[in-house]
Amino acid sequence: MSLAIASRPLVSLTLPEQGARRFATQFFLALGATLLLTLSAKTKVVLGPVDLSLQTLAILLIAATFGMRLGIATLLLYLAEGAMGLPVFQSTPEKGIGLAYMVGPTGGFLIGFVAMAAIAGWAADRGWDRNPVKLAGAMLVAEAALMALGFAWLAGLIGADKAWQFGVAPFILPDLIKVALAACLMPAAWALLRGLGITRE
Repeated sequence: MSLAIASRPLVSLTLPEQGARRFATQFFLALGATLLLTLSAKTKVVLGPVDLSLQTLAILLIAATFGMRLGIATLLLYLAEGAMGLPVFQSTPEKGIGLAYMVGPTGGFLIGFVAMAAIAGWAADRGWDRNPVKLAGAMLVAEAALMALGFAWLAGLIGADKAWQFGVAPFILPDLIKVALAACLMPAAWALLRGLGITRE
């Protein structure tokens, strides 16, 4: 089996080989994934004083399933929906909608979502989604990129100390848990498909 075949992301099992059908399938998969991102953003888990969403977990799983190109395209479509005023983000419409919301305190994290998808998708394109250790390493890098971009943006608005205190520190442990969960779920999905005889990869 060639490396190119063995390293295809999970979504490749559902895509037509080429042509308009492939593009249409990719578009509807991306559109459906933006609905999942919206639901994950609105789903809150209360841990102490902080309400946490499941969005970073959803981004990691979508990117690892879709690969880098479709993963990035999905996140860009999601941001485009938000820019058009659709209430797709965690605190919309309560704290504003559209571009006004996107340039607010969460702006850096929204940019970081795309970086996170790119890194996790890149790993999946190389077959790391079959190995929980490799995938966890890539997802940790993706998480660090998200936090760095979010921190830098927020620090420019409220200062570094407050940005760390309110925008980063409370989310480190919960996000590490989400990284571990995503890094285990993807190899488990591949193992299940192999067990069912759907794929030999």
